[in-house]
Amino acid sequence: MPATHEVTNQVPPLAGHDVADDPALLAGLEGAGAGWAAGELHELGRLAGTEEVQEWGRLVNENEPVLRTHDRYGHRIDEVEFHPHWHDLMKVATAHGLHGTPWQDPREGVHAARAAKFYVWGQVEAGHSCPISMTYAAIPALRATPELAARYEPLLAATEYDFGLREPSTKRGLLAGMSMTEKQGGSDVRANTTTATPSADGSYTLVGHKWFTSAPMCDMFLTLAQAPGGLSCFLLPRVLPDGSRNPIRLQRLKDKLGNRSNASSEIEYDNAVGWLVGEEGRGVRTIIEMVNNTRLDCTLGSASGMRLGAVRAVHHATHRHAFGKALVDQPLMANVLADLVIESEAATTVAMRLAAAGDRRGDEQEQAFRRLGLAVSKYWVCKRAPAHAAEALECFGGNGYVEESGMPRLYREAPLSSIWEGSGNVAALDALRAMGKQPESVAAFFAEVERAAGGDARLDDAVDRVRKELTDLEGIEYRARRLVEAMALVLQGSLLVRHGHPAVADAFCASRFGGDWGIAFGTLPGGVDTGAIIERAVIG
Repeated sequence: MPATHEVTNQVPPLAGHDVADDPALLAGLEGAGAGWAAGELHELGRLAGTEEVQEWGRLVNENEPVLRTHDRYGHRIDEVEFHPHWHDLMKVATAHGLHGTPWQDPREGVHAARAAKFYVWGQVEAGHSCPISMTYAAIPALRATPELAARYEPLLAATEYDFGLREPSTKRGLLAGMSMTEKQGGSDVRANTTTATPSADGSYTLVGHKWFTSAPMCDMFLTLAQAPGGLSCFLLPRVLPDGSRNPIRLQRLKDKLGNRSNASSEIEYDNAVGWLVGEEGRGVRTIIEMVNNTRLDCTLGSASGMRLGAVRAVHHATHRHAFGKALVDQPLMANVLADLVIESEAATTVAMRLAAAGDRRGDEQEQAFRRLGLAVSKYWVCKRAPAHAAEALECFGGNGYVEESGMPRLYREAPLSSIWEGSGNVAALDALRAMGKQPESVAAFFAEVERAAGGDARLDDAVDRVRKELTDLEGIEYRARRLVEAMALVLQGSLLVRHGHPAVADAFCASRFGGDWGIAFGTLPGGVDTGAIIERAVIG
């Protein structure tokens, strides 16, 4: 058959690049005292940019995990099968210490280094980040019971991926998951009905159901259940010390909007055996440390997705021509692209600042700042991700709506982090709770923001408005989203004014504080140096 046309004006693949070639990320790494990790970060970034590894991400999402409740003989096995490249992704993540490794590494900035690697590798494929994140977050919670931490922490921090259900002490590395919400409660975990009955040997027997159990193929889980002393936290391994299967029954895998590569399940505890973590009746307080660390990863994950969307949109617009010139050279498209880059860099900068606070656990002011800064940033950064993904997709036109572009997967993934570990209302109200119960967090927050005082008059005015808002307590719950949004913006603005590119900081302050901005992306005011901003998302 003769050729009917020559293919022209199509965009070359975005492959063979260094994903870590990200100026905002690298600045955050240096600012956290983790510049020593730049070599490994770039090594991981170059791997993430290969065509082969990007294909891993596509395949694990198109070939979803499968639940096998029974073997062919009728024995209950409760196992999940994954595409082989899922295991490849997990091997790289654990080999580079994206999970529990930082907790046993004494170097300065190790948690910030881990955050940067998590952000870079997550741009390959977001679903497998879930068990990696939870393993990272489980260790500080597990330390509430030192004997459990001593037994399992070295394996949760090991840089080997050892898939398969076996007695934990016989494995080269372990992964941990989380099992909290129930059908009737959702975010209201105090409404949980799962019971935990003490046994003579010091263990507990759990009976009940969990509506969402993240990553059910993990080796062990932290879970909440009602003990005689109240809601408590427990550690449940999938395989018991005697080698028998713990009766944690996987009922089904969730059919989710996105995050398709990762298995999320409903489970039943059928007299499952667990060990108390922390004290009876203090389950929420015990597990909140795990929740706060996974909230940081929600923020990092959203920032990672925004960076991916911005880079892809800029790449497409650079190589695609319409009406006689490249899309990137057309003023309205330049406005859109610059706005996407600004939002991306604001998210990256605040996420890395919060990660740096995680390295300063002995500094009371840093921890007070982290408590409130994380709550407001988790709300706002994760809330912005879906709109950002939609606009980045639209930069491709109809090509972006086609699965082969990769943009639909990014779009489907974007809402998850705003839901996981507390949806928008929960996150906003948590910020109010932090301010009410820990007023020192407010002082620490403003001490951080005011480090940029005098750097931009528009930012200074916005900070004053936030202070005034906080003096009016009437109807504050009704106004919580608006207040927390304003707090998140002044935190981002202060960091950009101090550490960001001047063009990015100026455009952020002009649009987000100066009132010269529309509702949609691409409504930046005149005078913005769009070329300098867009250049920061050009790869290669």
